[in-house]
Amino acid sequence: MSVMRHFVLAAGGTGGHMVPAHALAAELTARGHHVALITDERGARIPALFEGVETHVMPAGRIAGGPIGWLKAWGGIRAGRAMARRLYQGFQPTAVVGFGGYPSLPALLGAMKDGIPTVIHEQNAVLGRVNRLLAGRVAAIATAYPTVDRLKPKYRKKTHLVGNPVREIVKAIGERPFPAIEEDGPFRILVTGGSQGATILSTVVPDGLGLLPDAIRMRLQIVQQCRPEDIDGPRARYQELGIPAELATYLEDLPAILDRSHLVIARAGASTIAELTVAGRPAILVPLPSAMDDHQTWNAREMAAEGGARMIPQSQFTPKELARQMEALLGDPEALIAAAHRAKSCGLPRATEDLADLVESFGRTPVMDAIDDDIRGGHGAPAGASLAMGRSSS
Repeated sequence: MSVMRHFVLAAGGTGGHMVPAHALAAELTARGHHVALITDERGARIPALFEGVETHVMPAGRIAGGPIGWLKAWGGIRAGRAMARRLYQGFQPTAVVGFGGYPSLPALLGAMKDGIPTVIHEQNAVLGRVNRLLAGRVAAIATAYPTVDRLKPKYRKKTHLVGNPVREIVKAIGERPFPAIEEDGPFRILVTGGSQGATILSTVVPDGLGLLPDAIRMRLQIVQQCRPEDIDGPRARYQELGIPAELATYLEDLPAILDRSHLVIARAGASTIAELTVAGRPAILVPLPSAMDDHQTWNAREMAAEGGARMIPQSQFTPKELARQMEALLGDPEALIAAAHRAKSCGLPRATEDLADLVESFGRTPVMDAIDDDIRGGHGAPAGASLAMGRSSS
């Protein structure tokens, strides 16, 4: 029984927050609901997201810089909260959903002040600072990982494992067989360092591939994302090694490249891990050491523990170590295929739908639940209602 309701999504700053919010907005809109976005100037500038969605750019107030910085931040947070509350007066949202980052803080505080139900979604395997600050006050916490560090056990009852939303085109990859590995056929490798690329991948990967045995090295085909200032060095090195390589600062058709790839070398951002696991692609992961709370290392641990990835700390990421790990996978095609299956076992392809089910559960009546339970065959809880195992940082 579908009844149109209003939802506000609060996200901003980076694509890591904006992309899952965008996926939820599209799903809620497809279900007949009205969605508005609260974001900051950076979030509003990210292209191809939230087209046609009512968008409000508000001050966020980043908390940094000592006492003076904190006072300035609090001024921005108060101004953003007041603007959000004015929006809520006319928009009348059923719930407000925050995706972490400082832009979500004023929106969620405003909703709490007005008694509007709030939900937070945590993309990483470590609860972010804003989500950590508000976890005790929100109505529900949606997580992307079964275990989330710094999520206190006392919040377990309101915690729901849903996963990280990914694009439909990526979900379709996981529905197709893993690319065939033909005898003496190519090994197609994708190297990507996230939206900004990664200098260390441009430095280490070509030399590491050059150390592989000839029987493997002569079969390599590389697609690599590089920073503009880094691209000439690896291009020359690949030419010297005789390895076919397509290098670009931006990979426009990344899903199609991922679909063809046998192995991915990448950072361990939340969106990267979500796409790899839903698509079922094995990886060598090099977590970004400067990521806040070292969350990329935590992100990579589940996939590595299940055998879907090899994790190499950046301090140990040398050409020799990369070559050793790659030879273990590429030298045994059965091991590579097994790693692909294990990667896929970590994926949560229904993340968008399960998150929407959770958000949509607010403002429902018992009659609406009973009707939908009957339609779903008697399954009373939303699909995303399984509990994440939280841990306190103490």
